[in-house]
Amino acid sequence: MIVAVDLNASPVPEDDEDDFGRQVEEYRTPEERVESAVDIAHQECEERKRKLKREHSDDKPVQVSQSPGHDQLFHTKILKSYDRSKLPPGWLDCPSFGQEIYCMIPSKVPLGESFNDDIIPGKRYSFKQVIHQQRVLGRKLDLVIDLTNTSRYYSVADLKKEGIKYVKIQCKGRDSVPDNLSVNHFVYEVMQFLLRQKHSRKHILVHCTHGHNRTGYMIIHYLMRSMSMSVTQAIKIFSDARPPGIYKPEYIDALYAFYHEKKPEMIVCPPTPEWKRTPELVDLNGEAMPDDDDDGVPGSPLHENHVTDTIMRNDDVLGDEIPNDQQDAFRQFCFRTLKLGVGARGHMQFPGSHPVSLNRENLQLLRQRYYYATWKADGTRYMMLITMDGCYLIDRSFNFRRVQMRFPCRITKDGMAEKTHHFTLLDGEMIIDTLPDSKKQERRYLIYDLMAINGVSVIERPFYERWKMLEKVIEPRNQERFQSRNPYYRYDMEPFRVRRKDFWLLSTVTKLLSEFIPKLSHDADGLIFQGWDDPYIPRTHEGLLKWKYAELNSVDFLFEIDNDCQLLLLYERGKRKLLEGYRVAFEGQ
Repeated sequence: MIVAVDLNASPVPEDDEDDFGRQVEEYRTPEERVESAVDIAHQECEERKRKLKREHSDDKPVQVSQSPGHDQLFHTKILKSYDRSKLPPGWLDCPSFGQEIYCMIPSKVPLGESFNDDIIPGKRYSFKQVIHQQRVLGRKLDLVIDLTNTSRYYSVADLKKEGIKYVKIQCKGRDSVPDNLSVNHFVYEVMQFLLRQKHSRKHILVHCTHGHNRTGYMIIHYLMRSMSMSVTQAIKIFSDARPPGIYKPEYIDALYAFYHEKKPEMIVCPPTPEWKRTPELVDLNGEAMPDDDDDGVPGSPLHENHVTDTIMRNDDVLGDEIPNDQQDAFRQFCFRTLKLGVGARGHMQFPGSHPVSLNRENLQLLRQRYYYATWKADGTRYMMLITMDGCYLIDRSFNFRRVQMRFPCRITKDGMAEKTHHFTLLDGEMIIDTLPDSKKQERRYLIYDLMAINGVSVIERPFYERWKMLEKVIEPRNQERFQSRNPYYRYDMEPFRVRRKDFWLLSTVTKLLSEFIPKLSHDADGLIFQGWDDPYIPRTHEGLLKWKYAELNSVDFLFEIDNDCQLLLLYERGKRKLLEGYRVAFEGQ
């Protein structure tokens, strides 16, 4: 798809010529009237008189008798005060706001009344103007998302008086794109806002300093996670609504890299807008200087995907942190899916199924019931929740972290996925394969169970059905990947590979131990025995058995020291058991 961006498109005309009457009561909507040119001219005249009066008073001689150190501190405070009250560079001529994008209105930052001395009435753009202009267009603001890295531009109290909610997501504008946690926060806030909408249609004002780079970056992330489209399409939607769109190439490159897409050659970053091309706002190469809203704090380096020779380890932290409220909502979904009572004791514990060690007592189960065997990989246990807005790894601490993966549903006749999975819950383990020839490391997620598919719990179905249903998760993904049915998505850029784990009849255990496990490209420390017709049992499952090589067997103890008393305890069936007569000897003692 060729995207043509009109670099000469005229900006959205500013419509801030209206003035607004003062509020009579706190919760009363202020009266609105359109001022005439005479009113505006009169106001400008009054502004000039007040400014001249202040300048005249500033010319009076002032005697200051302070120590040099105190004098330096005084001037530092004056400079800081001045910096905090100056207009953002390029703000005056930057178009106020763009067209609506799925309930979101991209905007430059509205400035409070403290900036009025430097802005003529016809150029002002405060929340009074914002609310009025959007109301004229038939839009009611219900939420403001502030992406600036400072709080100096306006008072949030003005929004609260109007009943408008406010969310601050602090993003540095200097030499950095918003971090991944901030992106996750933004997308979650927008999705929750839309879920709360019932019959009335309300809008979100999204702003950074000028409403282009950070604002566009966030809105495009939302589009990518809520709709089926390519990065190129999402960039075009934003640039059409807020010309010229994102004009910093590092932001555009970061979007393609994040969503594992190859940047088309025809995509050319728009030039710096004229309103930000004045001599003091560009560098020696003619590029726009960073947005100056960081309160003097330098930005963090740009996120870049450098290929490094770092050795992969099982305890590496994978994925990006997500908002706490979103994590709580995902936990509740897991509890409902696994039929665990909400609010029960130990609720925040990892709910995944745990095997018990094979011993003399439960060995008879292998003779009495129908079991299959698989190898016990020495990796990291993760459940995985797949939603339309991302995939989330769930660790043993029951924490969720987002990874950028793609799981399409069934493939249509034209070869494209109809949609992606939404609320599909998997169980598996992350291993690190070391390729025998190149010694290159590669992560792989081995899926061995399915608890929910597209929001429907399947835990009561027998294991062999759940295992077969995993093909509905894996097959469309493999078709799209290996048959090149998705022209823009690159599966090879994902953080790990995915496959279904194999199971065999018990009669193959000897061959499994002697031939299969020694040839694995990752570590394995034993076997798992899975009941073929078992339902999915959360937490400890007495019928799910594990066997480990004797030299790799280990037991976790709890060692407590209290008032010179040393206690050695063992967790057995969820309870602490005191091991009397035993002691702990540390090396060197």
